[in-house]
Amino acid sequence: MQDVSEKDLPLHGVRVVEFCTVAAGPFCGMLLADMGAEVIKVEPPDGDTLRQWPPLSGGFSENFASLNRNKQSVALNLKDAGDLALARQLILDADVVVENNRPGVMDRLGLGYTSFREQKPQLLYCSVSAYGQSGPRAGEGGFDLTIQAAAGVMSVTGEPDGAPVKCGVPLADFASGLYAAFAIASALARVRAGGSGAHIDVPMYGCTLGIAALQTSEYFGTGRSPVKLGSAHPRNAPYQAFRAADGYFAIAAGNQKLWLEVVRVVDLPALAADARFATTRDRAANQAALKLLLEERFAGAGVDHWIAAFNAAGVPHACINDYAAALDDPQVGHMEWVRPLTLPGGHRTRTFASPLRLDGQGLPIRRDPPALGEHNESVRARYALAAAADAANDSSKDAS
Repeated sequence: MQDVSEKDLPLHGVRVVEFCTVAAGPFCGMLLADMGAEVIKVEPPDGDTLRQWPPLSGGFSENFASLNRNKQSVALNLKDAGDLALARQLILDADVVVENNRPGVMDRLGLGYTSFREQKPQLLYCSVSAYGQSGPRAGEGGFDLTIQAAAGVMSVTGEPDGAPVKCGVPLADFASGLYAAFAIASALARVRAGGSGAHIDVPMYGCTLGIAALQTSEYFGTGRSPVKLGSAHPRNAPYQAFRAADGYFAIAAGNQKLWLEVVRVVDLPALAADARFATTRDRAANQAALKLLLEERFAGAGVDHWIAAFNAAGVPHACINDYAAALDDPQVGHMEWVRPLTLPGGHRTRTFASPLRLDGQGLPIRRDPPALGEHNESVRARYALAAAADAANDSSKDAS
């Protein structure tokens, strides 16, 4: 598959400065970089803490690599006056700033949005935080686990009689990064049309509630909080994982036509006439009884048999893959989602690239993940030359 050329990427020419660590902010920055933005990641002298997370290959974090491709790294000590001045220059030269510190931290450093608003009115300044830039909880920190707990995710995750469980994928972090990137791309359209910049407030708590639209609407409509259902669905059945003779698989019969196909595949015509299962709502209300009846039949054959049968019937289905199996799926190979990546020091690894395509073309990995401070010299040289040019211009004006 051919990749989109760099100059044809939608955000080519957009400069982003990222003051972010770990996940939500760096994921936002990487999404912008994948779309062509020049992203300069400003790190403290000891680096983004994600650099220390295992697995380490050749001494370099694979976790860090997965969120920081297509970026440059500049290591700055923001308590040093010279480094702080360079950080200000970077922001003044940027179209977008992304930061995920607690509210007030960037203001105390003199790098907050208000200190740039008048001098650079078209600047887009995106702040990702646990609870938002204002309000009774604004000063609190948070990580994916605590946001999942606070925003209700853990109350609907796991088996009905089980202990609280978080989603295995850090969805609060990554949903917030997606919201941030979407908001920035949307606001860039306004700026490019001649409009003003903005301070974009991305609260992880609110973003995690936002992606729970089906759960919040259930509460608004019934007055009752949704509960844990394991892999089952509150409004559809059969729509969950089922046990076969040698393991588990999932089917999603989300409408009446698909339900009748399930009845046909399992060869239990009596189910179609059973009043408990007459409609989608009936099946959802009686899904525990339905699960028992279906699993009695599923126990007669293995997962591969049922996957093949439901595939032939057009019923959405899936094996319960681990990540090794998911990444080995032929669709992943066809889409060329897994790409080679070289870590600082030369270690060769792989990464999951952007899953998006533009006009049938993939998004390129233009830069491998950077070593800490890898681009210090080039960035400092850029602004030293700019300062020298400004000084020369000022001298020529004075002379004239």
